[in-house]
Amino acid sequence: MNNRQRILAVLNYQPYDRLPIVHFGFLDETLERWENEGHINRAELPHIYDGSPSEQKLTEMLGFDCNYHNVFSPSVRLEPPFESKVLEYLPGGYRKVLNGDGGIVLDSDDNSSIPGAVDHILKGRAEWDGIFLEKLQYFDDRVTRAWVNCGGVMKRFDQGGRDYLINPDRQTHILLHCGSLMGVLRDYVGIEHLSYLPGDDDVLFDEMIEVNADLCYRCTETALASGVTFDIGHFWEDICYKSGPLVNPKMFYNKIGPHYRRITDLLHRYGVDLVSLDCDGKIDMLVPTFIENGVNVMFPIEVGTWGANLRPWREKYGKQIRGVGGMAKRVFGFEREDVDAEIERLKQLVDMGGFLPCPDHRIAPDAKWENVQYYCDELRRIFGG
Repeated sequence: MNNRQRILAVLNYQPYDRLPIVHFGFLDETLERWENEGHINRAELPHIYDGSPSEQKLTEMLGFDCNYHNVFSPSVRLEPPFESKVLEYLPGGYRKVLNGDGGIVLDSDDNSSIPGAVDHILKGRAEWDGIFLEKLQYFDDRVTRAWVNCGGVMKRFDQGGRDYLINPDRQTHILLHCGSLMGVLRDYVGIEHLSYLPGDDDVLFDEMIEVNADLCYRCTETALASGVTFDIGHFWEDICYKSGPLVNPKMFYNKIGPHYRRITDLLHRYGVDLVSLDCDGKIDMLVPTFIENGVNVMFPIEVGTWGANLRPWREKYGKQIRGVGGMAKRVFGFEREDVDAEIERLKQLVDMGGFLPCPDHRIAPDAKWENVQYYCDELRRIFGG
């Protein structure tokens, strides 16, 4: 079996020859540390990003099989985006920056995290009608100019379905990015404004949801209609934090759920039955919306401070829910026995079926090279290969 076949077999509760060992990429600071320690040479491994040839080589050096996040991504955000520029320089090396989503964020040279939003251009009907609505219209080039990076090869998508990389005989799976139905709206208006908007202007709120969801649908439809075979549909949201959702779960169920169903029904018509969702934070209160509307693979399953775990979801929803993630990557920075304990915990989850261990998020700078290699070696020893 190849990696594609193994991943699909795991998530479909089918037999496989061995467990595929996957990751979700690396932080730049991690790569810098490993280079300083002499494990890698960035000159020999340039441009390490999801699915790139250099990342595939690094993947093999560590003992992983592949990156789970091999995604074909049509452009489902603002087109054209806002031109990023510095609006104001502040004391202490900080600056206010306009980003491509129309958000004004506070950033600095030594900031390695997501810049904090302080304001947004989109405040109401005037900005929506005058600026944003035009930037969210569909056109074919949103799809046909997209690239897929997979298995060390990079090829452009061909609208006629002639691309020889994206075919049923490929060695590694490909996710089709189907957009974001709520998380991207949060990026456009900010979480505070998003919270008030349903009460302040419900008509505008509904229109924003409809326009954005229709763009996601049409991009997904064009990709699928090309004749290219995709393995897994994939959404991004990031609308939760460590204590729960950043949006009202009832509103999410009523207003967003039907749009998930519309897109997942489209995926099903093209034979794509696995639908993955990337949402950070404690997602438990939103899982019913996902499951009832065709999203059946949770990714990542954040161990975090609250100990997220596939098991209680499996007990509640049965085999219709799968998971990718759930590996507490912090143990890479600890001792060997901590890695052993984490592997033992993961083994019990793997035995349930429908679960693919993956370090949650990018591997962090405190990760010890030897511990990551040991983790991969042990998984291969325990689960075959």
